[in-house]
Amino acid sequence: MTRLADLSLDALASLLQGEGLSLDFGAARARIRSDVVALVPALRRVYGEHTHDPDCRFHDVAVVLRRARGLRRRVGPQIEMECDAAVLFEPFPSDTHLPLLEWGINYLFAQRLNQRLLLHAGVVEIDGRAVVMPALPGTGKSTLTAALATSGARLLSDEFGVVDLDRTRLLPLVRPASLKNASIDVIEAFAPAAVIGPRFPRTRKGTVAHLAPDARSCRERHVPASPGLVLFPRYETGSDVRVEPMSKARAFAKLAVNSFNYEILGPDGFDAVGRLLQASDVYRLTYGELSGAIDAIRGLVSRCGGRR
Repeated sequence: MTRLADLSLDALASLLQGEGLSLDFGAARARIRSDVVALVPALRRVYGEHTHDPDCRFHDVAVVLRRARGLRRRVGPQIEMECDAAVLFEPFPSDTHLPLLEWGINYLFAQRLNQRLLLHAGVVEIDGRAVVMPALPGTGKSTLTAALATSGARLLSDEFGVVDLDRTRLLPLVRPASLKNASIDVIEAFAPAAVIGPRFPRTRKGTVAHLAPDARSCRERHVPASPGLVLFPRYETGSDVRVEPMSKARAFAKLAVNSFNYEILGPDGFDAVGRLLQASDVYRLTYGELSGAIDAIRGLVSRCGGRR
């Protein structure tokens, strides 16, 4: 298997246009094909530590990102994403290739990975314990996940908290972390050595860029993490760090609502959320700057480190 960072742009383009790029994220695999030339350097930058597996024959999703066909080409340069011979969304402008790919894969995983509970959450691992941060409005979840991932925590996912239904563990689904608008500058200032892909302005979510997972996170993509914290963060400008215990009954309701497939799983989803919370400490975290929030999270993890 070859790291994408070690492939030439021509070799990567040939893969994308031919047999397809096979990527193993941990809890799921994807095959990507594309004739969009501009995607190639962006893909290599944000997936540089991932490896192409030429021998893989099974993929949870297989997608094609291509230039739009037919009359749509006359409207302006557009691209579209296809899976199982169906176009997923309305065409996007051709200069939003990586955001379309990332959003499309997220959409497909959310629809298809129903053998596990999928929480909409950022997840990192610190000292063997998972920190699950649900993606509720106003939380700054992606910014805090990225800051933790660039401060020594292992990234499991920016988007999916993948909970094993048989054993209460968090499974990695390691892909680039999506940063939007002001959070891009925040992470660039906080972690100057971080690998961040190109900026894509004027998307449906504003300006978007992607933080590349580090080598350790990619290498340990099949290493689960034991539950540790379920953390409900909230960013408030100028706020001191405040940590407050939260009732597990309240947390249950928030997690269930903030899941992609809780209702589909029925009793299995109910049991999985219950076991996760039973094995975790639960807090609200209010913060105004990242360093203080990270110190507080590390302190909370240390308190639950002796409980297995």
